[in-house]
Amino acid sequence: MTSDLPDPVELGPVVVGVDASPQARAAALWAAAEADLRGRPLTVVHGTDIDGRSVLTSAETIQALRDMARDLLDDTADAVREKYPDLTVTKEISREDAVTSLHAAAGDRGTIVVGSRGLGGFAALTLGSVGLGVAARTAVPVTVVRGEPDRPRTGVVTAAVNSTSDLDWLLIAAAEARVHQASLRLLSVTNVLAYVGRFTTMLDTVGEITEEKVHETAAVADRIRKLYPDLTVTHDVETGTSVPGILVEATALTDLLVMGTRNRVLGSGAALGRVTHALLHHGHCPVQIIPPGYAATADGDS
Repeated sequence: MTSDLPDPVELGPVVVGVDASPQARAAALWAAAEADLRGRPLTVVHGTDIDGRSVLTSAETIQALRDMARDLLDDTADAVREKYPDLTVTKEISREDAVTSLHAAAGDRGTIVVGSRGLGGFAALTLGSVGLGVAARTAVPVTVVRGEPDRPRTGVVTAAVNSTSDLDWLLIAAAEARVHQASLRLLSVTNVLAYVGRFTTMLDTVGEITEEKVHETAAVADRIRKLYPDLTVTHDVETGTSVPGILVEATALTDLLVMGTRNRVLGSGAALGRVTHALLHHGHCPVQIIPPGYAATADGDS
């Protein structure tokens, strides 16, 4: 019986933020491919932050920013249409900053795509401030495009699973695997260092916890198979001393890694967790994060 299962998830339109960096161009082409697979439109956005500059910036400089933005969007749209001639592409110049612009363009159903870093900041940084700002404060899925643009396709979408409570956002990972015509790998990681000093029989305890994780992950996989009977779903539980390290290694063997986030409030705003930070900074493939509560409103959305 599958009557207790939610409806399959319909993936929404795609919004990509661009500047003049190579990473932004790679993100735009990845976003175009994603929109094409989904059968959804693509919106290409450039946030000029004119509203933030207007008090201290001359009218001539503001006009120059608009002209540069227009040329950038035209060039990006031309590159996208050359590869995906049937894709509906919309260009948007925003007066707001990049983070605000992308959130506004995505609405409540879009997926935001950003490059691994933009033109600002230091060369040693592996994720730009825009990518971090979008990911930390988002109410919709965000994909940070990482890795080599021409890396061979693996035919696998990987979901980083923590517990059975992840089933809601895992349905989005399943929908991604389906549109990518890929298999879905559910990967759960047990950190043995978390139990050091807490139990006299640590190895036995870790073994029991790992076995429980295997059963939980298998149960989630079975539920996804019932909802997507044509989707190949595999499940693995790995044990190690670094959850981020194991997941970063997994990104070398997959086309897309999807994970749910539980944003924490830190200081004046939301903060991403340690594992999410590691993947967004060091992953070898695009990484998609699903914010808390999003999946519950996406079921059956068209």
